Amino acid sequence: MADPYIKALHIIFIVTWFAGLFYIVRLFIYQVEAAGKPEPEKSILGNQLAMMSKRLWTIITWPSAVLTLLFGTWMVVELPAMLDLPFMRVKLGFVLILYIYHFICHKIYQDLQKGIVKYTSTQLRIFNEIATLILISVVFIIVLKNELDWIKGTIGFLLVTIVLMIAIRIYKRLRLKNE
Repeated sequence: MADPYIKALHIIFIVTWFAGLFYIVRLFIYQVEAAGKPEPEKSILGNQLAMMSKRLWTIITWPSAVLTLLFGTWMVVELPAMLDLPFMRVKLGFVLILYIYHFICHKIYQDLQKGIVKYTSTQLRIFNEIATLILISVVFIIVLKNELDWIKGTIGFLLVTIVLMIAIRIYKRLRLKNE
């Protein structure tokens, strides 16, 4: 059994990391939308959102990602047999995808800090759901461990993805209708 304090710290930093990832992409969406507004609203909102993004990214999200990795690695070093468990390999695959997602967010963050807009707000809304899908997948993998076979897991993953995409489309239509 891994040290419960290390496990607790790992979970705490997972939560703060996900909070940062969820919110940073929302700020990206707002930055993109602000970039399309007329002056002086564009500059005022743009500067405020850039500052908020910088604080969130550098003070919460990046440190949480590093500390999650540190405490997760610590647990694996204490119990290397965990790597022999099939569910753990799948979970670590999702964790790798999450770090790739994090680095993509970092690139988007850097571009937006320079005023470079490469994505629409709709594209970013869809991109934001990747972290949600990873979170759902990892939680189910860790809770159900070997009870979840790959067929049920794949079907569940696809169903959640479809529901999220439908929800995004409905939200977009409602937003456009109300504008």
